[in-house]
Amino acid sequence: MSARRLTRRNLLLGSAALVPLLSRRADAFGEKSRFIPAVARHGGRWDLRLSGLRRIAWELQRRTSVEVVPDARPFALGSPELFEYPFLYFGGEGSFPALTEAEVANLRRYLTYGGFLLADANDGSDGDGFDSSFRREMARVLPQNPLAPVPSNHVVFKSFFLLDSAPGRLLNKPQLMGAMLGKRAAVLYSQNDLAGAWSRSESGDYEFDVSPGGEPQRELAVRMGINICMYALCLDYKDDAVHLPLILNKRR
Repeated sequence: MSARRLTRRNLLLGSAALVPLLSRRADAFGEKSRFIPAVARHGGRWDLRLSGLRRIAWELQRRTSVEVVPDARPFALGSPELFEYPFLYFGGEGSFPALTEAEVANLRRYLTYGGFLLADANDGSDGDGFDSSFRREMARVLPQNPLAPVPSNHVVFKSFFLLDSAPGRLLNKPQLMGAMLGKRAAVLYSQNDLAGAWSRSESGDYEFDVSPGGEPQRELAVRMGINICMYALCLDYKDDAVHLPLILNKRR
């Protein structure tokens, strides 16, 4: 699996040769060979779930063989540093201003070159708030690849755990939405506030109640988060039947 993670990261780094990354210090590569969630900074409330991202990184390391840095690294959407991170989280509560043309172009380049975006409506909105703003901006970023429901047989629902829905802190929409680039889901979007279910306070307590399913729903949200991270790192390789014995042994 580590070889596949490196292949995916190398894809991003190689494609990003068009941006000025060569001045980065070489001794930083060791840390960045591990999974670190990047977080999109935008003009709205983008930083409400940083603890949730740190937590899901920790859970990813605890439950799988993925090596992580349990951190959440914010970046402007126009930053060339995005290309060093295969996983980008774009969350928020309430509406946010339109992205600049430079941000739209850079995010499109990031997704086209192999980057992955998890969008998360922290407010659970539908047709207003974050939901309205995010759909507006995605129509600019990927105009030829509109968001559409992700079917329950998509590999993201079996990339580590076997799941059939995607609950978060809420369960407003049982399905994820996705924007496909070829066979690859470059964007997955939850209106259920996934990271709200993961978030813990400094004292270690969960920050938010989970509704309507309580703690069993929270566990499913954590499993969905791990599946999404694994998909971002490995794409569709778990659809290959040659891996079935390994998957079954892991789940036992």
